[in-house]
Formats: sequence, structure tokens, C-alpha cells
Amino acid sequence: MDNREIIRFCLERGLLVDKAVLGLFDETEDIESVKLLIEKIKQHTNTSVITKTVFKNNKQAINELFFNLPEEKQRKLQKLKINLGLSIEISKEVETFEGGKEVKPVSATENLEGSVKIISRPEFQGKVLAVKDFVKYFNNRYEVLKNVLQEHAELDGLVSINKISGSRQNFSVIGLVGEKRVTKNKNMLLDIEDPTGKMRVLINKDKKELFEKALDIPLDGVIGFKGSGKREILFCNDLVFPETILAERKKAPQNKKEECALFIGDLHFGSKKFMDKEFEKFIDYLNGKMPNTDPEEISKIKYLFVVGDVVTGVGNYPNQEKDLKIGDLEEQFIQLSKILGKIRKDIKIIISPGNHDGVRLMEPQPALDEKYAWPLYNLSNSFLTTNPAVANIGSDEVSGFGGFDVLAYHGFSFPYYANNISSLIEVSAMNKPEEIMKFLLKNRHLAPTHASSQYFPAEEDPLLIKKAPDIFVAGHTHKVGIVYFNNILLVSVATWEEITAYQEKFGNKPDHCKVPMFNLKTREVKILDFE
Repeated sequence: MDNREIIRFCLERGLLVDKAVLGLFDETEDIESVKLLIEKIKQHTNTSVITKTVFKNNKQAINELFFNLPEEKQRKLQKLKINLGLSIEISKEVETFEGGKEVKPVSATENLEGSVKIISRPEFQGKVLAVKDFVKYFNNRYEVLKNVLQEHAELDGLVSINKISGSRQNFSVIGLVGEKRVTKNKNMLLDIEDPTGKMRVLINKDKKELFEKALDIPLDGVIGFKGSGKREILFCNDLVFPETILAERKKAPQNKKEECALFIGDLHFGSKKFMDKEFEKFIDYLNGKMPNTDPEEISKIKYLFVVGDVVTGVGNYPNQEKDLKIGDLEEQFIQLSKILGKIRKDIKIIISPGNHDGVRLMEPQPALDEKYAWPLYNLSNSFLTTNPAVANIGSDEVSGFGGFDVLAYHGFSFPYYANNISSLIEVSAMNKPEEIMKFLLKNRHLAPTHASSQYFPAEEDPLLIKKAPDIFVAGHTHKVGIVYFNNILLVSVATWEEITAYQEKFGNKPDHCKVPMFNLKTREVKILDFE
């Protein structure tokens, strides 16, 4: 590359570029992408001197810039990305050979065994929020779920609120629930709205089955209502949730090698209560070093999902320091990466963050911060995703099999619903997290109620479940739960941390060191127990 052109470009913009950075550009062919990179760095940092330190201190923003470039440009800038010490999970290539014959390079997300594709990656915007941002956010949610509900035949006579006349009639309406209360007569009264107006919906206590169904309506949920009434009020005869439904339970084709996926989370590595001996036993199992185990079964394991609270973090609650074995966040990730680095390299490790992992609590959460979690990025078989995230595993171009879509969500919203939804309160749902997961799938949203989690009001609601996944995996409750719902496999994971005083206080009964295993070909599910 002609560095004189880069220097001239920078001078025109009042920028100085460090000689060491210019040296990194020498091996780069795509001068226009380098100019774009420099321009973006200037905008993001408001700096006038670009050094390697600037790149180091803004890794996440630069990684997002690389990711947003076309794949061809990503490949051209691959060496630059490596030289800058950035995550290369998106763009690195792997040379593979079979029987002395060269095979074309494949991306690291599509290795010959254990195909992994990260298919959801929310954009993270830095801006001052205003009321209009929340309006756009809820309007987007309404429009997406309205389109789903419109397909339900039982919602006949569907109208917008402003089209309802003042005379009594039969009709259906789709509304976002703003308020929910029980009247003096023990009937339920809902305030709902759509983009055209507001109205009330009354559900009579004598319609017991309908009333029970309505008890599970969340605030801010988008629901279809059917009944009779006029402009001011609808007397409800039926209601419809948007429901996440999968048409069929797919299996990998018979001509494809058997592969298995494992699901873990809530390691809380760095805590004094981390169950290190049990976790080492798990690592030994993955590497075929445990006696009396089936080596053929172990060889089928190709995927390991880790769904949040990977480390125990620092400063997550008052006086946490007394519970820490490792008191530095970066050191927690360093030591954890040494353990995960022992796992054989044909197992792909898909890691998403939780509320203990040193990233923002506002959902969606970005991937683990490279400033602290850089050792995990350096693992050749790791894929670090956002929370929530959707990863596709097991696809195969030869057979045309599309693989399994896995929705991973840590589950920070779960306690709210366990404590506020009648049916979930009755079953003590923090000890039956699969019931919370069913509830969220029924509403097609990971945190439908405004107060249930902190969130960023993007123009497109990233917590919506727009497409039904094959598998929905979650953590946070420290309880194992496995069940099918509408053909979707629900998996809640155990913890690797001994029970804490906080959990005892709330009556939680955690499961320890239990690992669900799913066979992509047979759909067999079993639980491995390392406690």
C-alpha cells in the first residue's frame, strides 16, 4: 500500500498517524477500507493522533466496524486485524487437507466438523435516548407481533381501534396491554392500545377458563382479543397469544455423522464456591480421560454452549469481595481460559454473557469485553456472542441440511415473571425455569414487560423471537429443566457454584454440575452428572 496516500488523507482531516500503525497498513491491499477505518476511529474516539494504543482501547468498536464490512473486505483486512490484536472469529480462515489433496479454505464458523454460524448479532448504538426511541421500540414490537397474530383464523372481524363504531358489534382487535387490574366485581379490566388509539377490554370472572388464561397476560404484551362491544370497551370471549410454534422437530439426515451438543452455564468461575474439581472432571470427560465412559459417545460431542455468568465478576453485589477466590476480573478470564483451553479443539465453544460477566446489564448485552476477556477470544475453537444470540449448528451443504437454530438467552428477566405471573407463582417457577421459558415463547418475547429487565430501545426490538428456534437454552436460575413446547426443545442449565446464602434466602434449590446432551441425529436427550 502507498502510505503517502494514507498520510495525505489523514492530514486533510487534521490527523496524525503513528509510524508503527502505518507499518501495519503495509500488508493491506484495500486502501479505501483503511481510510474508512481511520475515519470511524476518529468519530468514535474524537482523537487527532492515532496510535496502536487507540486501537487497543477501542477493540469492541473496531471489531463491530470490521464485522459490518462486506465479507470480501473482511478477508482483505484479515492480516491487519490479526496485527492489531483484535478478535478474528469472523474473518479467519483455516487451511485443511484431506489425503494430500488441498481443500479450499473454509471460514472458522464452518469447519469440516461442527459447523457453527452465528446468525444474530444486534448492533450497539451509542446515543442519548429520548421518548421517541421508546415509542419506535414498542411500535416495532407491535407491528411484528400484529403480523403474527393476523394469521390466527379465530381473530375474525379484525379492526384497528379507531375503526370501531359507537354501536354494539362483534369484532377482534390486536393491542399492546398498558394496564391490567381486577375490578370490585372481580372481573379483569385491561387497557390496551394500537397505533390508532386506546380502549378497554373486560374479561368476566364467570368465564373461568378465559379468566385463568388472562391472568397470564403480561404488561406490554401484544395480544389478540375477540368479543363484542363498541368503541369504549370490548367484552372479551377469547384471547390469542402470539405463540412461538415450530412446524416440526427436525433431525440431521441419516448420511450425516452423528453430532452432539452440550449445554452449560452459570460457572461463576472466580468464586470461592466454584466447584473446580467437578469442572475438571467434566473437562477430562470431554477429552476422553474419564474411566468407564463410552469413547464413541464422547467423540460425537462437537458443540458446547456456555450461556452466561461464565465468571463470577467483581462488584456485582455489596461486599462481593469476601466471596471471591480471584479478585480481578481479567484474572478470572485468564484462569478460566486456561481450563477451557484444555478442551479438545474439534469441540466448538459458543459463549454468551450474563449479568456477572463485566458487560452492561442493558439487554441485548454485547459479547464479552475484550479488554478483560481477551484470553477467551484467543481460543481457536471459541465463538463469543451477544446475549441473546441465535447460533446455527450442524448444517451440511452436501446433504442440504439447514442445521439447528439455537436461541441462547441468559435469563435475567426470569425472576420478574416467576414473581408476577399467577401460573408461575403457583409452581415456584424459579425452581421450574422451563415454565418461564414456555411463558416467554407463548408471548414471543424474552422480556415483554418494561420492568422485567434493563433494555436498549433499538428501532427493531432485539428481544423479540421473530423466528421459532429448534432449541431454546437459558441459565440464571441454576436449575436443570428439559421439555418440549410447541416442538421447540427447552433446556435450562445447572450451575457450577455451590449454593449461596442469597439463593437460600429466596428458597432456590440449585442443580449442580449436570450437563444436558442433545444428539442432532437421533434427538436423544440425556443428562451427564459430574457432581
